[in-house]
Amino acid sequence: MGSASSAERVKITVMKFGGTSVADPEKIQRAAERAIAERRRGYAVVVVVSAPGEMTDELIALAERVAPDPDDRELDQLVTTGEQVGIALFAMACRARGAPAVSLTGPQAGFEAVGAHGRAQVRRVRTRRILRHLKAGEIVAVAGFQALGPGGDTVTLGRGGSDLTAVALASALKTGRCEIFSDVKGVYTADPRIVHDARKLERISFEEMLELAGAGAQVMQARSMEVAERFGVRLHVRSAFHNQAGTWIVAKEDLMLEKAFVSSLALDKSEVRLTVVGVPDRPGVAAKTLAALAEAGIPVDMIIQSAASHRGVNDMSFMTPKSSASKAKKALEAAAKRLGAERVDLNDQVAKISAIGTGFRHSPQIAATMFKTLAEQKINIHMISSSDLRVSCVVDSRDGESALRALHKAYGLARKGR
Repeated sequence: MGSASSAERVKITVMKFGGTSVADPEKIQRAAERAIAERRRGYAVVVVVSAPGEMTDELIALAERVAPDPDDRELDQLVTTGEQVGIALFAMACRARGAPAVSLTGPQAGFEAVGAHGRAQVRRVRTRRILRHLKAGEIVAVAGFQALGPGGDTVTLGRGGSDLTAVALASALKTGRCEIFSDVKGVYTADPRIVHDARKLERISFEEMLELAGAGAQVMQARSMEVAERFGVRLHVRSAFHNQAGTWIVAKEDLMLEKAFVSSLALDKSEVRLTVVGVPDRPGVAAKTLAALAEAGIPVDMIIQSAASHRGVNDMSFMTPKSSASKAKKALEAAAKRLGAERVDLNDQVAKISAIGTGFRHSPQIAATMFKTLAEQKINIHMISSSDLRVSCVVDSRDGESALRALHKAYGLARKGR
């Protein structure tokens, strides 16, 4: 991830502000004041800034109005301008308050990446230029979500990539921690907009947070969690609009948790269910089906294959993001034709609900409670998957929120006194 030879001689803080935290001039000014206050406490300050508000979504919508299927390279060229707007305005706000500041794009900040447009991976961070500006006493505003690709183009790091930028910088600068500011006060036992008695967690492990992100919680990008855990970067998720402590994301050893329990729930309505119906039951078919998705660069979350029927065929179901649905269906239809399967069905009216915690493998009661609770609510389960840290069910979209509330109560996650 790179290193900073002189970083050890200066205290550095890495702060990240999400799009909602810099959505308008007043919020940008408030974020700038936070960075300046940290500088006054004697820290050198690096700030990762996302595109203001919904700018990224607006740019993607604009591209799709011009071209229904925009070229990946040109889309990256377009959407990276959102973060450039954010960092320039942030630096201006700092300077207007008497604090020297400079804005740097991802490539200017030393981010180098490999991989395809839209989903590149950080290869390393060359910190020399950032350290030079910090030594000059400047606040450095770095554009999140972007890096320099192998061909000299600017590439993006996937949705939520500003989290990855911030964690990678904290690792390269050897800060040991990173402050993540957003419109939420921390990590909750469930989405507080749906479950009103959800409780804010003081701490959660990297592993649990990674599962939460994978389950659809919008607090942190999953890839950023992997980097934070690998390089030991403690994360503090907190509100950009309040001063109280948020949630610390730390190593499991710091928590010393041994008994099985559920720490949080996640509801994800951003995926679709694809089913290849009537797949011939013979060796290699599953591999060829998944290869078709892999070759098209389509992410897959859950995979369920039915038991072989008397007709010698199976059904194979997958969950994938709605943004990949059309591409995934096309790839699977081509594979189904080659394999002699009957058809491909798509269901976009589904939701995935997940319980995240520790010790699930040794406690079947966790899953049993989920299934019993959903049965009592007369909610049908389409798909199930589990791991040591997560149990997930796919249900009808219309049942998602009621399932979340019922499970939150069943697992006893509500705030005390409610």
